[in-house]
Amino acid sequence: MSKLTRETLNKIKQEHAKPRNNWIKVGMSTCGIAAGADIVLETIKQEVKKRNLAVTVGQCGCAGKCYAEPLVEVCIDGVPQVIYGNVDKKSAIEIIERHVANKKLLNDHIYNVKGK
Repeated sequence: MSKLTRETLNKIKQEHAKPRNNWIKVGMSTCGIAAGADIVLETIKQEVKKRNLAVTVGQCGCAGKCYAEPLVEVCIDGVPQVIYGNVDKKSAIEIIERHVANKKLLNDHIYNVKGK
């Protein structure tokens, strides 16, 4: 492993300062699917496509918060990265409408806000 230099650290810092890609992840572990994550994922995909939003939609595994499933993590430039919990079809549509399209947080379902 090479030695860290000031130049290397500055390069890393610049990489993290770049705008993030816009993405949404839905927890699709067995507990998430049992709680309706498959419906949430399809709803989000449909809403993103319907609104022609530049957002990548994907799935991830267990986050260890089975009580809060389905979990949806949203990363959109200009808004804090958020994990929403207990998401159903209605709140999935609200997340796309408010958080993704209008850059406003949906307070009723926030489980975690990640720092930049």
